[in-house]
Amino acid sequence: MNLELYSIFLVTTVMLIFVPGPAAITVAAQGASHSSNKAFLGVLGVASADVAFFVLSATGIASLILASNLLFSIIKWFGVVYLLYLGVTALFSKAGVIKINNKAANSSRAKLFSQGLVVQFANPKALMYFSALLPQFVDPNEPILFQMFLMGSSCLFADLIVYSFFSRMGDRLSKKKMKPWTINLINKAAGITLISTGIRMASLEYGK
Repeated sequence: MNLELYSIFLVTTVMLIFVPGPAAITVAAQGASHSSNKAFLGVLGVASADVAFFVLSATGIASLILASNLLFSIIKWFGVVYLLYLGVTALFSKAGVIKINNKAANSSRAKLFSQGLVVQFANPKALMYFSALLPQFVDPNEPILFQMFLMGSSCLFADLIVYSFFSRMGDRLSKKKMKPWTINLINKAAGITLISTGIRMASLEYGK
């Protein structure tokens, strides 16, 4: 694979992951409620969903899903409802999305993993991103399997590194002495972000 082409792919992928979204908020919240080491299970959940999306895209199954109005609508509306639920919870629940709690949380590792997995699976934009991105960087004159392996591995490591950074931020945030209004503001901002993302997803039109 051409080095310059690969570099563009890697930088583009990392920058898009760095844009805060539902997955970033989820792992940050887990980091705030648990140690960042335990919250790594949530990071693995997010990364696992992206690996599945990548495999679907690489094998062409994603194109079939995106070509089906019914399947795309099911994925889209599941994501919309889930994100709106998280957003409303953040705005009106006393707990909110980002929990700043000095007491040790006792969520199981399986629950942390499933939270990361579900919130990323609920975002069809990830599937659309891979479906649109991969064809731009595949050189048909080079071994396809190696290129897919290289890009897939790069996406996995980028996910693990960037989302671990977000969980670490949440961990550090929870250890600081913060005023209640500051914590409330953080939760409200998280809720607005999640609701805004859900609304943007609802506005996605089939075939766009």
